[in-house]
Amino acid sequence: MEEVSVNLHNHTVYSDGAGTHNEIAQAAIKAGLDIVIVTDHNVLVKDASRYYQNGYRKVLLIAGEEIHNRSLHPQKNHLIIFGVDRELAHIGQDTQYLINQVNHYHGVSFIAHPYDESLPSFNETDITWERWDTGGFTGIEIWNGLSEMKTRAKSKLKAALYAFFPFLLAKGPNSQAVMQWDALTASGKKLVAVGGSDAHQLNIHFGPFTRLVFPYETHFKAINTHLIIPEALSGDVGKDIETVISAFRQGHAYIGYDLPASTRGFRFTAQGLDQQVIMGDDINLNNGGVTFQIRLPFANQCRLIKDGALFKTLEGRDAYTQIVTQPGAYRVESYLKYFGDERGWIFSNPIYVKDSITRTLQDDDQ
Repeated sequence: MEEVSVNLHNHTVYSDGAGTHNEIAQAAIKAGLDIVIVTDHNVLVKDASRYYQNGYRKVLLIAGEEIHNRSLHPQKNHLIIFGVDRELAHIGQDTQYLINQVNHYHGVSFIAHPYDESLPSFNETDITWERWDTGGFTGIEIWNGLSEMKTRAKSKLKAALYAFFPFLLAKGPNSQAVMQWDALTASGKKLVAVGGSDAHQLNIHFGPFTRLVFPYETHFKAINTHLIIPEALSGDVGKDIETVISAFRQGHAYIGYDLPASTRGFRFTAQGLDQQVIMGDDINLNNGGVTFQIRLPFANQCRLIKDGALFKTLEGRDAYTQIVTQPGAYRVESYLKYFGDERGWIFSNPIYVKDSITRTLQDDDQ
């Protein structure tokens, strides 16, 4: 198995961003990313999906889009989609149909910034997701860099502080989004959690001065989604995009805040009687239980979460083994101290432990 780092939810000059696709790709290369995903508002720039190079280093850029119903005011219910090779913004007014079409064309869809409150001092409206009556979306963006700024920068002075010192901003995923995700996975739904930058690279005016704030490269060193894939990327654009989409769809992923310390190398796996699985997978519960194995990049505390509740705190090592004997959605989270605050570092997708009754019912439904 191989690991690749992905930064998703980025905007270019085709919508409300300040950079081109090439500028985003070059910033991603400088930040050491493997993949960057651009999701402009209601526009798909298909020809932008390819490998971009700088010397011997390269990055795969995938073009998707962020679609919402443009007739609504405020314009809520933003859906990130990628892996679809055609424009779908024209059906954005029907959210369920949009999700169905994404699935029909073998793409993936994620609810963007599900809880995104207003910021009146900057004329930013509330764009929270309201269509929880829909189904079939791949997952939820539980950590959004720009939304976190809106949540915490309640004044222009505070916003200026974070603009000049962005490393002070991020603390972790949106707590409401995490609660919603946990509630849905505990109820039996398989939903993939991702982290996104929502990067625009803004030019902000402070009186006579203009400053570029939250540059793409700054975002790309921070909130990333790491994928576990069967083998290294091949360099073939079509094949590699399929590999990436498959990993997202299966939830073979974790969110890493890579600014305080690289999260690369984290693993969360489970061993059963005749199965070995990774994040996003199901595993059957047997008489001896299921054995989880957790590997951190270095010794640190982590928490094993079951159905949204703390199951166990593990401390002092870089590798842990834990046996569980109950079904549930189990995930891992870890935090680090950084500039005086405890900050979210790693948030895995769940491993779904199924008992024989649940498994039989699922098989009957199919």
